[in-house]
Amino acid sequence: MATGLLALLDDVAAIAKLAAASLEDVAAQTAKAGAKAAGVVIDDAAVTPRYVVGLSPARELPIIGKIALGSLKNKLLFLLPAGLFLGYFAPWSITPLLMLGGLYLCYEGAEKLYEVVMPHGAHEHEATVSGSVDPVALENQKVSGAIRTDFILSAEIMALTLANVALSNIYTQAAVLASVGILITIAVYGVVALIVKADDVGLALARSSLGILKLVGKGLVVGVPVFLKVLAMVGTAAMLWVGGSILVHGMAEIGYHGPEHLIEALATGVASASTHVSGILHWIATSAAQAVLGIVIGAMTIVAVQIAAPVIRRFKPSR
Repeated sequence: MATGLLALLDDVAAIAKLAAASLEDVAAQTAKAGAKAAGVVIDDAAVTPRYVVGLSPARELPIIGKIALGSLKNKLLFLLPAGLFLGYFAPWSITPLLMLGGLYLCYEGAEKLYEVVMPHGAHEHEATVSGSVDPVALENQKVSGAIRTDFILSAEIMALTLANVALSNIYTQAAVLASVGILITIAVYGVVALIVKADDVGLALARSSLGILKLVGKGLVVGVPVFLKVLAMVGTAAMLWVGGSILVHGMAEIGYHGPEHLIEALATGVASASTHVSGILHWIATSAAQAVLGIVIGAMTIVAVQIAAPVIRRFKPSR
């Protein structure tokens, strides 16, 4: 009896050691995969705040909460099982799907530029695509738009993560994908919440009796709206850059290397201008070229949507 109990304890100890090793492996791979996806995470954090600009301050945190919940659903309920399924049964389909996502990002980014360059035309285009929007539906529209954009960025994050753990077993892949999805969502939307509420914190500090706190508060009150506008521009640029990057790499994956080689040649030429900052110049030139490609493709998509939307509405059954 005692011998059997000792043997059982030995088995339990062995299982515990194996579980600990597995958890350690998952943690290490999660950290590594998260680092690989850092660029897309930054883009996600830059894109999201523009969805609460212009809305009531009382609704900012609830809206961010809705978007964060939608982001978690995107990652855990849709992208995680879809990634595991496609990675195992149809790995060839991942690149075309990512390219569709990149096309959507280019469309969104180009549409924002269209609003800046031709505000009147942009409003007409918006009305053509979605019809008139009453104020009550504005919040839901912004949340839906943010979650759609998040889906594309989340897909890129999960695809990068999956590529990093492709040689692991399916249980490790699932654990790493879930860990990255949860941690990145908390990090991104935690930072976004801090950014959009910083002006409220500044207002509270500005009422303080302490001189230094009052000064900091006034600085936040004045600076945060400007920062949010700058961040909105960064978000638009990020959408175009990431969308163009996805399309360039996707075209290379399916055998069309022309755009990738052209951008690389351009970036190498720019980087040769200075040996001290060649790496930075190479990255800037590559990102700028990918963003320009995103603008061109996004503009073409806007034209296609303007042509297609009335046709689609004509065949849409009336309620």
